[in-house]
Amino acid sequence: MKRMITGLLTLLLSQGAWAACPPNLDFRVTPLGGGEPVHLCDAYAERVVLIVNTASKCAFTDQYAGLEALHDRYKDAGLAVLGFPSNDFGNQEPGDAEEIKDFCRLTYSVEFPMFAKTHVREGRADPLYRRLAGAAGEYPEWNFHKYLLDRDGELIASFASHIPPEHERLQSAVKEALAGGGGNP
Repeated sequence: MKRMITGLLTLLLSQGAWAACPPNLDFRVTPLGGGEPVHLCDAYAERVVLIVNTASKCAFTDQYAGLEALHDRYKDAGLAVLGFPSNDFGNQEPGDAEEIKDFCRLTYSVEFPMFAKTHVREGRADPLYRRLAGAAGEYPEWNFHKYLLDRDGELIASFASHIPPEHERLQSAVKEALAGGGGNP
């Protein structure tokens, strides 16, 4: 019996059944348009994750194209770009889930995962954004703020809205994180 229990424990541990979820990913979020909540840890553990608050009517909205290009280029290497629409800044995301999905798909061919509209601004932020802001020492000050997590779920960089996905600093941080190193906070 002891040998069977030891074997079972060894099997469970080798398959990561008891692996701890990184706190920055220990959140359940609803996909844009509804559906079963996604546990970020289950879906994106051991991936490099770029979390972005988005808006459809912003001067930075063109960043959707760069985010989709980043997603497309590096998804097979382990990058996950996650979009979180927010109407916290300038009423620049007034639409409902279907309008946002249609806009993203039809205008920018967005295929990276998008989640339900949320609050990201200090004082109103949802738990995920409170956690990320606490780790980064800064809340988003506008749409298209980006938080980069390494494969261990640790925050390694935070990029203000004016830093587009094509910016060398962001690209370098993503490449370094995918290679197993840290980023450039």
